[in-house]
Amino acid sequence: MNLYHCSIDLHHEAKALNFASAVDQWMIYLQERGVVQSWRLLRRKLNLASDSCRDFLLEIEFQDMPQLDRAFRVLGEHDEEVERLYTNVTTLIATADIGLYRPFPDPERAERMALI
Repeated sequence: MNLYHCSIDLHHEAKALNFASAVDQWMIYLQERGVVQSWRLLRRKLNLASDSCRDFLLEIEFQDMPQLDRAFRVLGEHDEEVERLYTNVTTLIATADIGLYRPFPDPERAERMALI
């Protein structure tokens, strides 16, 4: 399992419910294509967070790295539906910080791996 972690702030004029709906439509599309395992959208509660925490947290789970690679390939397709769904999400985002996480400790001990 790999977790794609997105910490997000919206543009000031963007509506949170519009963003949630757009994310829902995009993630459902990706799940139906088999390139996303699961996902969840969270919002900061009671403004209780440090300055480095953004308003929204989107966590997208992938079974393995090949599935994540297939998800990125979907983005590269010249397809009107993909473009529309992706744009509906990204145009509402002012700032996003992204990270890829895995369960730890894991059997692969990936931090020891290197090609060079």
